[in-house]
Amino acid sequence: MNWDDFDVFCRVVEHGGFTAAARFMQRPTSSLSASVARLEAQLGTRLLERTTRRVRLTETGEMLYGDVARPFAQLREVALEAVARGNTVHGTLRIAAPYEFGAHHLAEPACRIMQQYAALKVEIDVEHAKVDMFARHYDLVFSATDHGLPSSSVVARRVFTLERGVFAAPALVRRDMPATPDDLRRLPLLAGLEDDEWSFTDGAGGTQVIRTDAPRMRSGNADVRLQAAIAGLGVIRVTATFCDQAIRAGRLVRLLPGYRCAPLKIFAQFPQRRLMPAKVRIFLDTLDAFAGPEPADA
Repeated sequence: MNWDDFDVFCRVVEHGGFTAAARFMQRPTSSLSASVARLEAQLGTRLLERTTRRVRLTETGEMLYGDVARPFAQLREVALEAVARGNTVHGTLRIAAPYEFGAHHLAEPACRIMQQYAALKVEIDVEHAKVDMFARHYDLVFSATDHGLPSSSVVARRVFTLERGVFAAPALVRRDMPATPDDLRRLPLLAGLEDDEWSFTDGAGGTQVIRTDAPRMRSGNADVRLQAAIAGLGVIRVTATFCDQAIRAGRLVRLLPGYRCAPLKIFAQFPQRRLMPAKVRIFLDTLDAFAGPEPADA
């Protein structure tokens, strides 16, 4: 009995098909198909019903997966921790991050560690919605929030605190420049999917909050909101680094310079393990070097 065939069977089920599993395992699709066919022949039963689009478990396959999935997941966990005990940095580091952060802050540290470790590959997906770490099999998922993260089955570590501001096209505010956050109520707003309010702190430490219940645009894609702001369609709250080029080109101006927006806190999330894999540890250590000091009140 070839135990690798059982592992391949589990991977195919977990990834919803041979092609996705082969991509994840970095093996030919034909190799995975042969493993499952061999397992079916040895057990004398059909485990998967194959279609052109996906695979479906048979009743026997469902029972087998229920019996072996957890033990094989535990074996993979043990193998990962064994690798983590050494300093070997290899394999593929799979990362997901929100676009506003990933597009401007992950490329340089990723290039740095790839230059240092020739055996390491890096995959970075920039997303506009929340990511299920376990369904997508990421090593690291970066999440952005105004506050903290809810408790979960993953480890969370804050890695960046990004300055934010409110910005608009010069033409939009030429005759109606806001002096206080409350003045933003008379201007169209461009909000993120989870924005329900924008908070501001003045020089004396006082806080003002405006609701964003009815924005002119709502989108989880920061670049879409940025283009709308440049087009003069509304006020955007975004990280300063993300719109720096538009500011320098004079296509956007910063509003309310006497007020500070709540910063965007970036957390790195990874599965709970006794030991962190070396590739994850090295990447986070490298990222720390680019993060800079935390604001005193972040």
